[in-house]
Amino acid sequence: MTAAENPPDPAGRPGETDPRFALMDLAMSYLFPAALRAAAVLGVADHLTGGPRPVAELAEAVGADPLNLYRTLRLLATRGIFTEDDAGRFALTPAAELLRADVASSFRPAVLMLTDRTFWRPAGELATTVRTGASAFEELFGMPFFDHFARDADTAAVFHVGMAAMSDPENPLIARACDLPPSPVVVDLGGGHGGLLLAVLRDHPDARGVLFDREHVLAGHRLGELGADHRWDLVAGDFFTEAPPGDVFLIKRILHDWDDEQCARILRHCRRAVSEGGRVLVVDAVVPPGNEPDPGKVIDLLMMSSLTGRERTRAEFEALFAAADLQLTRVIPTGTRLSIVEGVPAQ
Repeated sequence: MTAAENPPDPAGRPGETDPRFALMDLAMSYLFPAALRAAAVLGVADHLTGGPRPVAELAEAVGADPLNLYRTLRLLATRGIFTEDDAGRFALTPAAELLRADVASSFRPAVLMLTDRTFWRPAGELATTVRTGASAFEELFGMPFFDHFARDADTAAVFHVGMAAMSDPENPLIARACDLPPSPVVVDLGGGHGGLLLAVLRDHPDARGVLFDREHVLAGHRLGELGADHRWDLVAGDFFTEAPPGDVFLIKRILHDWDDEQCARILRHCRRAVSEGGRVLVVDAVVPPGNEPDPGKVIDLLMMSSLTGRERTRAEFEALFAAADLQLTRVIPTGTRLSIVEGVPAQ
């Protein structure tokens, strides 16, 4: 290849415009989440709250090999997670601050969830999933995703605490975007520990809430933070077999876990339980058309590799709603990566 065919880039690195280098970088990009997980597991950020520290001192504090810790943090610093000064000391950055376990907005549980082996290992078998149309999760773990969580308390805790950390920053924005009727009964279907319902009840003082999930999940609920226990109830159950009555159903990050048939079953239970004039609010990513990057297109492969679900387009949500005798009325932006897909009983 001649110099004319392979010109140097402006930074003076010959060949960097060659698309093969872009492919090589992409092929190795999994090492960034691997390094991020290592830093989160070791609790590195918690040991930098007093300011920059030499890597040898930091390694002793977290129980790590100094050279390997340095190499890991050096890579993360290229993405703005930690920073190294001229003396070889590492310090926190705004992103690294969120890895501290002792801050109210800690994102560490979300990082540990998203890089957990329950997502990581099936992603490594994506070629098999693409070929067969089935997730590799059951073959790797001996049972479907949510059955594994129900039987493994430690993994379930990683999942639910991680989901809460990922959801807490977006829940107030989603709650504000919810267009609710006066004095509604709001059912948070499969609502986990109740973070979204808590935000909705705070934002809509005339609303009453019902948190509906499996009994072992409800045990960790947070609705007591509201300070008004008369405004909410806990109802244990399975959304594949029933839904409690209500005026508004919130279904956040639930439908993307399941295939179309299972989603239609969930929505049909909501359709039967919703009051006259009520509505169903599905809070999920809505995948846009075209070739532009979108977070929903990334999470879609997470769903494909570990579960049976998918992220959906507006047209795909319309088809799901129609299968449950619901009519999609609008898609409401929330200022987050999720939208509210609103449905009402079909006329």
